Amino acid sequence: MEAKAEAARLAKSARREAENIKRDKLLEAKEEILKMKADLEKEREDRRNELQKYEKRLINREENLDRKSDLFDKREKALRQKEVEIQKIKAQAEQLRAKQQGELERIARMSAEEAKSQLFKNLERELALELALKVKQNEEKIKEESDRNARMIISNAIQRLAADQVIESTVSVVPLPNDEMKGRIIGREGRNIRMLESLTGIDLIIDDTPEAVILSGFDPIRREIARMALEKLIHDGRIHPARIEEMVEKAKKEMEVRIREEGEQATFEVGITGVHPEIVKLLGKLRFRTSYGQNVLQHSIEVAMLAGSIAAQLGLDPLCAKRAGLLHDIGKALDSEIEGPHALIGAKFALKYNESKDVVHAIAAHHEDEEQHSIEAILVQAADAISAARPGARREALETYIKRLEKLEEVANSFEGVEKSFAMQAGREVRIMVRPDQVDDLIAASMARDIVKKIEEEMEYPGQIKVTVIRETRAVEYAK
Repeated sequence: MEAKAEAARLAKSARREAENIKRDKLLEAKEEILKMKADLEKEREDRRNELQKYEKRLINREENLDRKSDLFDKREKALRQKEVEIQKIKAQAEQLRAKQQGELERIARMSAEEAKSQLFKNLERELALELALKVKQNEEKIKEESDRNARMIISNAIQRLAADQVIESTVSVVPLPNDEMKGRIIGREGRNIRMLESLTGIDLIIDDTPEAVILSGFDPIRREIARMALEKLIHDGRIHPARIEEMVEKAKKEMEVRIREEGEQATFEVGITGVHPEIVKLLGKLRFRTSYGQNVLQHSIEVAMLAGSIAAQLGLDPLCAKRAGLLHDIGKALDSEIEGPHALIGAKFALKYNESKDVVHAIAAHHEDEEQHSIEAILVQAADAISAARPGARREALETYIKRLEKLEEVANSFEGVEKSFAMQAGREVRIMVRPDQVDDLIAASMARDIVKKIEEEMEYPGQIKVTVIRETRAVEYAK
């Protein structure tokens, strides 16, 4: 009985517990359903709001499109009205232009064609002024090009024909086999030396100079005759007044032959013919005359070559220019005998022996003793200046020139990293080779400025000096 009662109690308790579990599960299910329903409602509400937003946007766009369409319609209408107004204005302007043209024709008392003609005349005047301006500009351009071409022609002539023409102008020195010969030259009571001096007009200086006699005199030809005669006497060994007279006469004859040969050689070298023998003789005498250390005959030959080369490049007669250049200084062979400028003396002498008027004028005008009125005269003057003034032509200029080149290279070589330096273009440019492993590009630029500064501080020079620093890197490989 108790077991049944307990079983009934347990069954009842189990039913009650099952009912409670069932009720709890139902409540949980309801709550879950409610929650899901709330989520669905919220999602549906969000979608509804989003759709409403899209709908509002569409409505706004439609309204904007409607407003723009209305605005375009209004503008189109306004444009049509303005077009109509413009047509009216154009018609009025055409009427007004015709009226003004008629009024202008009445006031100006000329027709439209006459006004056009006047306008064209004004335009022609303006064009003429512009044309004159263009012509002036072209003339200036042509002048610049002509100057550049002239410099090129002169440079080419110098490059082809310039040579070292420096010859020392000093007293003549005759070497002796021994000092005993000095006594024989002096002679008993000085009769030999007096005879030699009286016949040649040259002073013989016999001093402590070992084994040498110095000949001094203003006339280079007389000095050369004295030198030749003295050398013959020394070689012969018989020195007495009669022998001295004989040797001096023989030296004079040889000198005349030599002068003629020197003149003929000069004409042959230049390439001119038909020169009078007296002019050839004067040219030969120039062989023994110097000017600032520059031999006058060699200078004349160089002037002839330069003038002929320039004349040929300019399309002129090179033979006339050469002839004038060769003869331009013949007056120097006579200026000790005749008073006056050597240019005019030479011109008179050339005219006397039937040289052409152009040649005579070029000789007379090469130092502007006469006004130049021919191109040949200008060419001879230019060639004379080039030959006399170029570096190395005269002794003083040569010494200064060499010293300046040496100083220029010395300044360049004083900088660290310099491998070699070369003075070029008569000292107007110096090119410096640097070691690439010691000097980079920036240092090279700085070095150029420093060298320029040092040159300006330490040297005196005409014009300007270009400094070029060259840095070269080479990569060398061999294919085997």
